[in-house]
Amino acid sequence: MRDTKFGKSGQRSGQRGVSLLGLLFWGVLLAFTGVVAARVFPTVLEFYTIQTAVNRIAASNPATVPAVRADFDKAQQVEYSIVSINSKDLVISKENDKLQISFAYDKQIELAGPVFLLIKYEGRSR
Repeated sequence: MRDTKFGKSGQRSGQRGVSLLGLLFWGVLLAFTGVVAARVFPTVLEFYTIQTAVNRIAASNPATVPAVRADFDKAQQVEYSIVSINSKDLVISKENDKLQISFAYDKQIELAGPVFLLIKYEGRSR
């Protein structure tokens, strides 16, 4: 009669799986990642909203710098998610007779107590 503790190769086969501590570790890691992603996602959406507004304004090729700023102010009133920058933060220039609008800003996200995540966003019209 064969002993069931031994596998085909004659070696003792052990149990496989995740221990309770391993499960807790992966659960905490997954929860932390989810919280960070939930706090970062709105800032990424805001960046893409700003980028879209800047590209649309540059494509319309306004004649003056105040016209660019006024167009951005209008876009900011329509898109309620743009809160990190305003029209004064835009850097407006001309390159090869083409309007270039660039912007940069920092976003701090509080994670827990004195721990913050700093994200530096930077964009430029196409």
